[in-house]
Amino acid sequence: MWIFGWKGPSGFSARSTAEEVTHGIDGTGLTAIVTGHEKVITFLLRIFMFYIDVFVFAIDMLIPLRIMTSGVVYFYLGASSGLGEETTRVLALRGVHVIMAVRNMEAGRTVKEGIVKEIPTAQIDVMELDLSSMVSVRKFASDYNSTDLPLNILINNAGVMATPFLLSKDDIELQFATNHLGHFLLTNLLLETMKKTAVESGKEGRIVNLSSEAHRYPYREGVRFDKINDESSYSSWPAYGQSKLSNILHAKELARRLKEEGVDITVNSLHPGAIVTNLLRYHGFVNGIAHAVGKYLLKNVQQGASTQCYVALHPQVKGVSGEYFVDNNKANPTSLAKDEELAKKLWEFSLTLTEPK
Repeated sequence: MWIFGWKGPSGFSARSTAEEVTHGIDGTGLTAIVTGHEKVITFLLRIFMFYIDVFVFAIDMLIPLRIMTSGVVYFYLGASSGLGEETTRVLALRGVHVIMAVRNMEAGRTVKEGIVKEIPTAQIDVMELDLSSMVSVRKFASDYNSTDLPLNILINNAGVMATPFLLSKDDIELQFATNHLGHFLLTNLLLETMKKTAVESGKEGRIVNLSSEAHRYPYREGVRFDKINDESSYSSWPAYGQSKLSNILHAKELARRLKEEGVDITVNSLHPGAIVTNLLRYHGFVNGIAHAVGKYLLKNVQQGASTQCYVALHPQVKGVSGEYFVDNNKANPTSLAKDEELAKKLWEFSLTLTEPK
C-alpha cells in the first residue's frame, strides 16, 4: 500500500482506492470494454519506478532483471498486475456492464467467476482479443459491433513491457504494435458504436488510455517513425517509453478530432502508478523483500486501478478531454506528449500501418 500522497484538487490522492474514487456513483445502464485481464503470466519480472531515481536503483538491486522462458522475455501488464481485474470488479460493483477483452479465455472466465461470486449482480461478458494481432482486433470489433450492444466506456488497459526485439503477428515491433497500434485500431473500429451510444443515450462517452510515466523516457526523437522495426538500434526501455508516449499522443489527437466534430466523447490518458503484485510469488526470498519494501513504497492493486476508474466514471471528469492524469488528478506530461504536430504525424503513421493489406 502506498502510504504517502496528498489530496489534489479532485479530493483524491495516490492513496485512494478504486472503490473510494467511485463511491456513490451509479453506473447502471453503462457498458464498458476493458482490455487486458490474463491473471497468471510469468515471463519477465521487473519493477521499474519512474519517479524516484534512488528507488529505481534499489529495486533493480533486489529483483532479477529477467527470467528467460524458451528464450523469450515478456512483461504483460493489466492482469499480471491485477489492474484489469480490479477495474472490472469495481465497474461491475457500480452497476456497469463490463466486457472483458482477453487473450486467454480460460483465465478471463476464471476472473469473471470470481467477481460474480463476490458480486452476484455483476454483468460481465468475456470476449477474445489479442492486441498484437490486427486480425484479432478486427474480429473482436466486428463481433462486438454485431451484438448491437451500446458502448459508453472503452478502457485501453492491456500491454507489454520492456520486451527484447520481437515482431508482432503483423511484423511490427511488438511493444509499439501491442501498446499503441492495437489500441489505436480497436478504438477506431469501435468509435462509430460509441458515437451512436452517446447520441442515443444522451450520456458522455469516455475513452481511457493507460500510459505511464515511462513516456518521459522514450527515444530522443520521441517516436522513431523511420526506425520502428530497426533491430540494430532497438532498446527495450526507450521502446516502451515510445509506446507509452504514443498512448498520450493518441488520446490528445483523438480528443481534438472529436471536439472538432462536436461528438460527446472524451479521451484521456493516465499513469496508474507502480503496483505491488504477486509476480514474484515463486521467488521466495526476493518476493519477501519486494513485498516488505513494496507495501510501503508501491501501490496495491486497489490503489493502482483507482485513476482509470476515476477517469472512466467520476462526474468531476465530465467534459474533460485530452488530459493526462496521475493519482486521480490532472498532471503535466512532457513537451513531446503535448506536441500537436507530433500527435498528428503519429495519427497518420498509425493509419498507414493499420490499413487492411
